[in-house]
Amino acid sequence: MTAARVKSRPDLRRERRQRAHGCWNHLIIAPLWPKHGVNLGTMLRTCDAVGACMAVPRKPWIPDALAHGNTLRKPQCVHWINGRVDRWLARQRAGGSAIVGVELTDESIRLADLPTARRRTVIVLGHESTGIPPEGLALLDVAVEIPMVGTGHSLNVAVAGSLVLYKLAGLC
Repeated sequence: MTAARVKSRPDLRRERRQRAHGCWNHLIIAPLWPKHGVNLGTMLRTCDAVGACMAVPRKPWIPDALAHGNTLRKPQCVHWINGRVDRWLARQRAGGSAIVGVELTDESIRLADLPTARRRTVIVLGHESTGIPPEGLALLDVAVEIPMVGTGHSLNVAVAGSLVLYKLAGLC
């Protein structure tokens, strides 16, 4: 057996990253009805990892929540939503974006069956307790469920959003 050259983590990262992050990207995660602020900063880290952006409602506590959980030094791609989030979502759909909701419905498809995004896609996340409200569900092109075999009823919203982002980005 020959000795393999051991590369440093920074060298491996540089080799494996194909492009820099930018707002031109076609994936936007949208936690439109957030419950826990710490999840927003965690999702920003996933956005950076997959090259996605985040859309959040303009609420007084959200900038602090984003800063609290985000440990990255560079600025992130955050789209601020003014006004009603269902109207923003309707405009995204009318503009040609695919709208994917992370929600358990009668028509939900399994995460494993979700294809890689081929056009601009908005991933909608609901409130951790009540999910996506009816006005948001009506705007979805597809709902995706994350199968669970344990006794829990749902995943943390940051974890669920991260799984769907990786799948839509074609990274898993």
